[in-house]
Amino acid sequence: MRETKIVRNTSETQITLSLNLDKAERGKIQTGSGFLDHMLDLFQVHGGFCLNVECHGDVQVDMHHSVEDIAICLGEALLQCLGDKKGIERYGFYFVPMDEALARVCIDFSNRIGIVWNAKFPNAMVGAENMPVSLFEHFFKTLGENARMNLHVELFYGSDNHHCLEAIFKAFARAVAMAVAPSRNVKGVPSSKGTL
Repeated sequence: MRETKIVRNTSETQITLSLNLDKAERGKIQTGSGFLDHMLDLFQVHGGFCLNVECHGDVQVDMHHSVEDIAICLGEALLQCLGDKKGIERYGFYFVPMDEALARVCIDFSNRIGIVWNAKFPNAMVGAENMPVSLFEHFFKTLGENARMNLHVELFYGSDNHHCLEAIFKAFARAVAMAVAPSRNVKGVPSSKGTL
């Protein structure tokens, strides 16, 4: 089983996160934001993973520190679960339509950091807590850096912020599922260098 547990305690957040890439079982997610809970639940359901997140953050300030530190933990969890990356596909990509919105996510678990965010949203805020949508760019950039991956996120169009972000999270989940799946062709490390 490719699974790990990450604990991160700072003066701003206390987080326990566990991830299992090989167990399609719905974990419990409590981030302090109903909207972020929903997005991370989409990630585990559409990826076929088991994700548990418990975050106690300084939400009296805003969600910034919680979003950032959860992204750090999830990125570290992906990195630990994949280890030397032997036998995985390595690359993943997916288009997801969500009603009027369309998103594409392409990833490479290359052990090199390269993040591209090409997403413009119709409104500045989202969710019952009125979270700034800019937090989600920060979330994915932080996650990608800590997972040491190439991550390209594109939102082609959409008129509802909820639909736009849902399309992105579902596309990310499906792209990760593709990339971590057993390789059809490569038995060892999926690189001509012999290492990643």
